[in-house]
Amino acid sequence: MLAAVLRDFDALVLEEVPTPEPGSGEALVRVKACGICATDYKAVMGIRRNVTFPAILGHEPAGVVSAVGPGVTEVGEGDEVVVQPSGFCGHCAHCRVGLTHYCEHSYTTVGDGPPDTRPGAFAEYMIAEVKTLYVKPPALSFDAACQTEPISGAWKGLIHMSEMQVGDDVVIIGTGGIGMYCLMVAKAAGAGRLVAVDVSEYALSTARKLGATHCVNPATCDARQAVYDILPDGPDLVVEAAGPIEAVRLMVSMLRRGTRWNVFGITTHETFELDGGLAHFLEARMDASFGTNPLAMQKALRLIERGLVDPEQAISHRFPLSEIHTAMDVMGSPERNKVIINP
Repeated sequence: MLAAVLRDFDALVLEEVPTPEPGSGEALVRVKACGICATDYKAVMGIRRNVTFPAILGHEPAGVVSAVGPGVTEVGEGDEVVVQPSGFCGHCAHCRVGLTHYCEHSYTTVGDGPPDTRPGAFAEYMIAEVKTLYVKPPALSFDAACQTEPISGAWKGLIHMSEMQVGDDVVIIGTGGIGMYCLMVAKAAGAGRLVAVDVSEYALSTARKLGATHCVNPATCDARQAVYDILPDGPDLVVEAAGPIEAVRLMVSMLRRGTRWNVFGITTHETFELDGGLAHFLEARMDASFGTNPLAMQKALRLIERGLVDPEQAISHRFPLSEIHTAMDVMGSPERNKVIINP
């Protein structure tokens, strides 16, 4: 099969590799669509260093079951599925209480997080454990369905972790890939005023189309002051979905009494300062969110199937696997939203 193999940082190679065979409890999935996550791009560029080579990236897949391993009865050849990219044992203390993304034996299809990494979906086929498969609703395109994982992350961060409520005034810092989905989930959940913050006018124009009531560009103004001009009482919830440490610092500067804030986008080990006394008296509540779990995946599928979140609105570029190098170049451009690979 054809696969995009990362041999080293900035050394992504298209090559023929053996098609894997499913073992017990596994299925072979013919990948039809896979989104490119910023963590994939960071791995290719060497910004994210926790990568073991060679690696086949890609952890936002949807496809068709091509074959199943011994004893598998839950799915069969021809079934259209969405793949959760993180596996879990189901037996450890964390799994027993539903926190499968904390699993002591977790793995990822070369995403960020656990040290156990397995081949991902920038290939014609991939192996997936049956317990990580979800039935794709028939009406959904594969391009839309493959966005279940990032949308599940947005739902988990905003709704499950930060407990966003109807009418909350929400600020989303960074409206690129995951930020767009945070914005769409917040709108679907009944945000009052929804403020998008980004240094890219292209991203802000997309945010307006997706439902942002206000947009702020930190490159052209004092972003904190601009937000407080819009929200004189301050935000109820601030989500950092950008990645750079400057976005985290901006989020902290926006806090007022009772603000909830979610460290969502940053994955690099950088520091920011927090006034302990101020945090104490503000009673600001810090949350964070990473990865996904079966609950979040099911919630995301429902949001998409019911039309409350439409991934098609967020997709700006599509490329065949043979053009993945061009796709990665586009990922480095400010004028893109979600980029999809169609193997």
